[in-house]
Amino acid sequence: MWVEIICGLIVYRLFRLFYYGDDVVEVETSDSNALFSVANRLGKLFVGKVYVGLRIPDADTGTRQNIDIVLVTKGEAVVMSVKNLSGFLSVNADGSWVCEGKHKTERLPDPVVEAKKQASILESYLEQRGVALPEGHFSCKVVLPNPKLRTIPSGKFSSEVITYDQWVQMKPEPKSMISGWIKGAFRGGKKEMQESIHQKLDFILSTAPIWDRLELKANKYVLGEFMEFKGKQEDINALKHIRRSKVSRMTIQKTSMFGFGPSTLQVLYSPRDYRSEGASASEWKEVTVRSSTEVLFQPQDSSKVSKFKLSSIVSLSLSA
Repeated sequence: MWVEIICGLIVYRLFRLFYYGDDVVEVETSDSNALFSVANRLGKLFVGKVYVGLRIPDADTGTRQNIDIVLVTKGEAVVMSVKNLSGFLSVNADGSWVCEGKHKTERLPDPVVEAKKQASILESYLEQRGVALPEGHFSCKVVLPNPKLRTIPSGKFSSEVITYDQWVQMKPEPKSMISGWIKGAFRGGKKEMQESIHQKLDFILSTAPIWDRLELKANKYVLGEFMEFKGKQEDINALKHIRRSKVSRMTIQKTSMFGFGPSTLQVLYSPRDYRSEGASASEWKEVTVRSSTEVLFQPQDSSKVSKFKLSSIVSLSLSA
């Protein structure tokens, strides 16, 4: 009996591997998941727009500054750094953080200082693109969204830090209320000027450099850089038009299987349109490839390239 069961499991695994591919995602996604979870909640708490995974050029160093989140509403703009830490967190006299976990101790330079630097770089970038903002328009916050983090009393943190307890207690603000995160921002100006600045911010941040984005099954996300497709030459040829200069987004619509042949996926992709926010439904194009086709993707802050089966991917967004 046990022999039959074991043989059955082996046959099942071989069948799944050959026809459907392995959907297990080995790359760590918890930090990106936390980032998108925070962004999603911000969208519910505030009336405005949330921009995730920006890579803002720093004119002074010639490099790009990673910014987790920028929240823009009618009355404020906030650069937010998300620290998905777990364990016990303490703060040194110089402002640096030490997080002691079960298996490792992590030391971080003062996250508030880093967030302020990010806000300054973003403000300079906006000025370079023709938007001169009033002094003090940008503020910054450091969010600690992980419930497994134990911290010092919140009163001992600087005002820029939002602890987990503070984060979960935040309530949606009425549409007429201006947040206290930036006191006085835009106040005293004409309404037309406020709307003009808001529209310019929206356009610039919508077209700013960002990380490529993988959305995986089970609500998992990975930020990083798309490298290429791997698989049968026939499938690679079918996908040859999906490159960042031509395509902004692709989605996996459904799986089909014919007889005993390999399963296939329908891949929809949207041509890049620099004149608008996205393509209409009629502009989406479709190709069919084997589900075993892989995406090579280098996650943010990783020196290794990871492989993802198309069967594990919901969508892929490409930066310009």
